[in-house]
Amino acid sequence: MSKLSRQQLIDLAVNDYFGNVDKKNMDAVLATCHADCAVTIQTDHLTHSGIDGIRRMFENLFAGFEEIWHGDFEVTADPENQTVSARFNVRLKDAQGRETRLSNCNFWYVEDGKFRRYYVFMSGENVLR
Repeated sequence: MSKLSRQQLIDLAVNDYFGNVDKKNMDAVLATCHADCAVTIQTDHLTHSGIDGIRRMFENLFAGFEEIWHGDFEVTADPENQTVSARFNVRLKDAQGRETRLSNCNFWYVEDGKFRRYYVFMSGENVLR
């Protein structure tokens, strides 16, 4: 497969991934990842491996929060190396109306148009357990 362009890398991260996380669209989120993708929450020294591990991570996130929002993106994409990174804000609201706000960074490594692995740096408590 050919390499993704700069704009395609940005769209993969912002629209295909985060856009579907915010909609709690599990199938579309998982479609951005290779079957053996690894997600490391670097600030918690925790790795979720493979689609099953990533699915459990998102099942917990989706169950724990009624509303999920990611925005205010600052994105850098490197089409030559097939990497993309983003600094962004997060707002989460649980069933009791309590709000969690985070300022995070993600670093993705892309192969054949999907995430092979990525790293999350979270400003607060890990909500991706």
